[in-house]
Amino acid sequence: MLTKQFLVVASIVVSLLMVVVVNLVRVKNTKKPAVAKMIILPPFFMATGGSMFILPMFRPTLLELISSVMMGMLFSVILIKTSKFEIRDNQIYLRRSKFFLVALISLVALRMIGKIILAEAIQIDPAQMTGIFFVLAFSMILPWRISMYIGFKRLERQLHKV
Repeated sequence: MLTKQFLVVASIVVSLLMVVVVNLVRVKNTKKPAVAKMIILPPFFMATGGSMFILPMFRPTLLELISSVMMGMLFSVILIKTSKFEIRDNQIYLRRSKFFLVALISLVALRMIGKIILAEAIQIDPAQMTGIFFVLAFSMILPWRISMYIGFKRLERQLHKV
């Protein structure tokens, strides 16, 4: 059986890899016109991870669920503020933001610190912690992507009026 420390370290490594991947995708996406489908699909892809909650060991308590959703929505504000669109060459592009990488690294660092604290100080089961942080991440990504979609559609209407 895998130790709790190994699982925490592994999740931190995966989180760091995700920062690199998200940043690379973000830079690539600023170079080509935005498409509504690419804005709304990530939450749908991520939602499949919710199937983990079929197993009781992954389910957070009600208080943990509420706390995770609130923290995720709070963190989403940072992502929303760093994700704006602009019209260039009569098309809609995601605007580059140097602060986005800083914000993303900061959010991941906060999540890692939270995982370490929960794993060591509070002694939460690693499976339940996985559920808690999945809810946090989903609660962060969903409002962010909804905001991006609304901003994209607003610019799309503006573009078609011209």
